[in-house]
Amino acid sequence: MLYLSVAALAAVLLLFVWIGLRARSTQAGLDDFVTARNSQSARAIGLSFLASGMGGWILFAPPEVGALVGPLALAGYALGAALPFVLFALLGPAIRRALPQGRSIGEFAEHCYGSAVRRWVGLISLLYMSCFLIAELTAIGAITGMLSDINGNLVVVGVAVATLLYTAWGGLRASMTTDRWQAWLLLGLLALVGAVALQRVPEATAGAALPGIPAGAALGVALTLVIAVTAANLFHQGYWQRVWAAESDAALGRGALLGGLATILVVAVVGGLGIITVMSGADVGSPPIPFFAMLGDAPAWLSLPALLLALTLVASSVDTLQNAIASLLVTEKRGLSLTAARWLTVALMVPVVLIALEGMSVLRLFLIADLLCATAVVPVLLGLWRRMSAPVAIAGALAGLLGAVLPGWVASGSFLQGLELASFPNTVPTLAPFAGALLASSLVSLAGALLWRPRLATPS
Repeated sequence: MLYLSVAALAAVLLLFVWIGLRARSTQAGLDDFVTARNSQSARAIGLSFLASGMGGWILFAPPEVGALVGPLALAGYALGAALPFVLFALLGPAIRRALPQGRSIGEFAEHCYGSAVRRWVGLISLLYMSCFLIAELTAIGAITGMLSDINGNLVVVGVAVATLLYTAWGGLRASMTTDRWQAWLLLGLLALVGAVALQRVPEATAGAALPGIPAGAALGVALTLVIAVTAANLFHQGYWQRVWAAESDAALGRGALLGGLATILVVAVVGGLGIITVMSGADVGSPPIPFFAMLGDAPAWLSLPALLLALTLVASSVDTLQNAIASLLVTEKRGLSLTAARWLTVALMVPVVLIALEGMSVLRLFLIADLLCATAVVPVLLGLWRRMSAPVAIAGALAGLLGAVLPGWVASGSFLQGLELASFPNTVPTLAPFAGALLASSLVSLAGALLWRPRLATPS
């Protein structure tokens, strides 16, 4: 079984490499490397949004949320994962018109507000995506150890090297081409694993009830997840690249809505499996891992499709993040050549892989990055409103930072305690910092824009 698993994992990775390398454009320049500008259909955009947004995290987080908090919180998770795509469907055409030759969220911020805001936005985006990338590689190492006898570190290195082979050479086109195959593969594998495993899960006892906590607390968790996941994903450079990769505004709109609906379906199904597993009375472990507990009563052969599912999920998000981080750095350093961009893609993966091999938890850092995104997301997107200006956007972002600390400050009577609570010392997402950040940044931005004189010209 060991050799079969190794052969299957290697075959899937080699398939992704072959697809990605075939997608490269021999005439491509740096712009095509980071944007694949105006080249992707609605279906390609939709499948790419689905594949790039999914990752190994969906086998852990949604099932755990569904199992411990219940359907309401799971619905919030699904909505938060899909809402950025809906916003890109609505705002994407305006972003394309405002910045037809754009490449990154940083360039959009500079177009609206100038270089100071661009640097801050770029830093937040880089921090969030780095955490995401480390978490994905760490996850595949852990999943490999749970589902097979293969050394997880070998798979971590294998995924990093395989995805680098085609993203460093083919850029965004290679990533988006593999996304289409990865999206269909993950949907098929998820259907197989879920269907077979559910047949083996013991029937729920007669007195079994839906897992969860009181409705008010569940609603708080749902709102926290909606704010945190939506705000963070709006700073995902990989999603911004697809705004300009779409062949038209209509293709972007339809593709983003397709990606959003598919994302809701996948998160709901995976989370629902976690709920059913708990209702069956199965031991989900501590910390709970309902998806993998469900596999415990399934046929042994199902571990291989489940491992291939995890590998596909991680590869689809890792290749997107590799190219996204490289494109963000390329646009921050003007004058970089295509060759330099390729080597930059390789170089940035070295520290990421080294950290992932340590197997440490990055959840707290992830939550802090999510909170930073929540402090700035409204001021950044309001850049499409001509009344907004750089001083107002900066004031809004600073208000968001204060709003994140304020709930803990008021509750404890200490600013330092409020600051510590806003850094999630127990690695548990709580509503107060996210709600405070979003409300404060929104109120100050809107009030400032209405009181400040309208922006007469858009800075270039």
